[in-house]
Amino acid sequence: MICSRCHHFAAAPGGTLCAQCAVALPAPAPAAPFAPPANAWLRSPVGLGRAAAVALGLVIAADLFAIWADLLNMRVADELADGAYTAGMGRRADHADSVYRVSGLVQTTALLASIVMFLCWFYRARVNAEVFDQAGHEKSRGWAIGGWFTPVVNLWFPRRITLDIWDASTAWGARRSHVLVNTWWTLWIISLFADRAAAVEYRKADTASELAFAARQMLFSDAVDIVAAVFAILVVLRLTRMQHQKALAGPVPAMV
Repeated sequence: MICSRCHHFAAAPGGTLCAQCAVALPAPAPAAPFAPPANAWLRSPVGLGRAAAVALGLVIAADLFAIWADLLNMRVADELADGAYTAGMGRRADHADSVYRVSGLVQTTALLASIVMFLCWFYRARVNAEVFDQAGHEKSRGWAIGGWFTPVVNLWFPRRITLDIWDASTAWGARRSHVLVNTWWTLWIISLFADRAAAVEYRKADTASELAFAARQMLFSDAVDIVAAVFAILVVLRLTRMQHQKALAGPVPAMV
């Protein structure tokens, strides 16, 4: 339960106020060492974090389906390139093409759902981080959403914002490590460029060998996207747990 007075930290067991508010005098007191911004309220990220993780799990499932479609296309294209045309080749080619189109639709649907849930969680985590540390953010809140859709800067703004959220959400006095975030972001960038390269190869493919090469490119892109989604889930769950635990811990201890 959140403190009914400051709305920033968890209430003490059996009460409605946090430890800091419970001992505060009714009369104006000297400025506290912790002063959250007036327009930032601490809200639990747990529900949105779980929803974002589930949505990312759907992306992984969609990518696995897409990998199957890629393998079907590779097999048909390789057979055509080898000149091994049979009576059932046309039927298998049509089936592979249909599966590929369906997989693209499934991937797009899963991606849109994951974008909505991830950004809802990401913005809440950003506001919570401002409650924990108002001064530790290079970018304003708006960039937590806009940074993902602005060309060029979307290659590094979201990572910078994530690192600021991560640092602000780290337990008081704990060592900060960015390995998980940096691994996720590196895989995400590789997946992004691999997907665009594969799409270009597929659009311009005219021969069977070119189709086979495009299918291999798409297979690599889908595989990397799965790994990136796994690390994205780890980032979401870890950061959600960090914020939840820090909220329960209350204000910064005097010794820190």
